[in-house]
Amino acid sequence: MAAPPAGTADGTTHHVTAHHVTAHRATERIVIENCAIATVDADDTEHASGHVVVAGNRIETVGPGPAPEGLTGVVRRVDGTGHLATPGLVNTHHHFYQWLTRGLAQDCNLFDWLVALYPTWARIDEPMVYAAARGSLAMMVRGGVTTAMDHHYVFPKGAGDLLGAEIRAARETGVRFHPTRGSMDLGASDGGLPPDFAVETTEAALAATEEAVDTHHDPAFDSMLRIGVAPCSPFSVTTELLREAAALARRKGVRLHTHGSETVEEEQYCKEKFGMGPTDYFESTGWLGEDVWMAHCIHMNDADIAAFARTGTGVAHCPSSNARIAAGTARVPDLLRAGVPVGLGVDGTASNESGELHTELRNALLVHRLAGGEKALNVRQALRLGTYGGAQVLGRADGIGSLEPGKLADLVLWKLDGLGHSSIADPVAALVLGAPAPVTLSLVNGRPVVENGRLVTVDEDEVARGAREQSRRLARIAAAP
Repeated sequence: MAAPPAGTADGTTHHVTAHHVTAHRATERIVIENCAIATVDADDTEHASGHVVVAGNRIETVGPGPAPEGLTGVVRRVDGTGHLATPGLVNTHHHFYQWLTRGLAQDCNLFDWLVALYPTWARIDEPMVYAAARGSLAMMVRGGVTTAMDHHYVFPKGAGDLLGAEIRAARETGVRFHPTRGSMDLGASDGGLPPDFAVETTEAALAATEEAVDTHHDPAFDSMLRIGVAPCSPFSVTTELLREAAALARRKGVRLHTHGSETVEEEQYCKEKFGMGPTDYFESTGWLGEDVWMAHCIHMNDADIAAFARTGTGVAHCPSSNARIAAGTARVPDLLRAGVPVGLGVDGTASNESGELHTELRNALLVHRLAGGEKALNVRQALRLGTYGGAQVLGRADGIGSLEPGKLADLVLWKLDGLGHSSIADPVAALVLGAPAPVTLSLVNGRPVVENGRLVTVDEDEVARGAREQSRRLARIAAAP
């Protein structure tokens, strides 16, 4: 199959033609050799010792043994002995602004947690969001994330350009970014969960969302920035906003994201207010389809799973956050068996304080074995969730999520010969079951963003200082009468 036209977002794998690769190939090459490789391609091809050649921003060759001889324009050779090369990790659900409110509401379920934190979140502004985005991104990228997503839905009046602040932080960090312009228009006085001062009007939310797409969205194959449309949840937005947001996204050719089936209380809310469960409600508003992915999807019955499979609707699975707020365990093995696209998400760091995605590989496997037995999920399925599965739900599986010739050069070289991993013979098991593995090299679009465990694009210490200052500032403002 030929490479897709720019903007293709159907989540399927495409093999890029030689002509297409040549047209985009720069002469500069990076050669990585002597490493184990988990390609996460359709056949789960692995090499005990192999090579990856990057040409410009594309993967040129992947295979066993040393790289081909006679390569021109080689600017760097990396000896990957003792390492595992994988696709870069893809985060499919996050709330960057929550980096400033970590460690609060420690013993709450979702609704109580939201009620406790909304008054503080409603005081965020542009400098706070910029600092929070830098912290969130730095933590993820240092741990192997090459594509990040954010769901920002809190827009206090006069707070500045919050989405723009995130985009600036992502550009500086060097990560591929999929922010979604979220929204809430159903305040407490109208029967919603968020306080009235934390919501927008329906008209204002839609107008701002359209402006965000028009201003920032890049549909190109190698895009570093794509915008999604993301009303927050059934209990914080009106049916009108859901319907109109879906129409807007499809008119603009961008993807749709929201929270769905996260708690038992959400299911009860939908049944009481709409006379149906969350999945049926979403379908009635146009919110199932190949261009849609939802976060959590914990409380789903067989019919719900069948509806997601039938429509190609994706799921962002957030095991640590789900556990932190005791929301439950999603039926991920059942979703996968049904053919539902599933990726992993950090979720906001007020409900997953680590802020890391590579730890979610292990947590996903452990959580599902507790719920479903020793064969519920294996290490290679866990790796796939964090790479190709994430690419699927973001509509980027044509270009990222696996190591294949013609795909974009987003890859990670994990160090597995140190104390934490050297006695585990299976490198994928070492990565998933072992301690968090150090990242020796991470490339995004062919450019290094991590070298020897440290970010090379931003100063980690300065990022930490900025986040601490803005967190304290937010706390002072929220505490003021």
